[in-house]
Amino acid sequence: MRRSGCFDIAKAVLARLPGPLPALALKHRELLKFAVVGGAAFLVDNTVFYGLKLTVLEPKPVTAKVIAVLVATIVSYVLNREWSFRTRGGRERHHEAALFFLVSGVGLVLSSVPLWISRYVFLLETPDVSLVTQEIADFVSAQVIGTLIAMVFRFWAFRKWVFPDEEAHPGRVRLAPAPKPKDEAA
Repeated sequence: MRRSGCFDIAKAVLARLPGPLPALALKHRELLKFAVVGGAAFLVDNTVFYGLKLTVLEPKPVTAKVIAVLVATIVSYVLNREWSFRTRGGRERHHEAALFFLVSGVGLVLSSVPLWISRYVFLLETPDVSLVTQEIADFVSAQVIGTLIAMVFRFWAFRKWVFPDEEAHPGRVRLAPAPKPKDEAA
């Protein structure tokens, strides 16, 4: 049976890549999917963070960041479970979800620490600095540095503990076989 939709889009994108890039993309497809899900979660995180920080949680940017990360984490779980790591696993859903949210909780702390340091250690907040400086510092510390640190940790931890490869748990059945790259299929 032929898959449609996203599979057709991915196939079209791969066909347009030059030289050795299609093979490289297929080899690292899980990482690329994780990056796409991360991009979507990043957009959710930014939207919620700035929506809260510029309105009801103006005096509490770290609280706004924590809420934004929680919302983005829920989106991330669904997308990672159903797309990025769908060929991995074999765990019962409640164990998988518990591990996902435990790892994401550590990621939440990792993504919030740079903002906390920026605001409360370096005192990069008004009236000590201009509003523009505060907002740039908030963006760089929370949305760039914090997100990058948490992303690296989550990818490693999700692959190791939440969605382990079948070799990590012999005897467990994969949910669906991974598609083979063209050069390995022949």
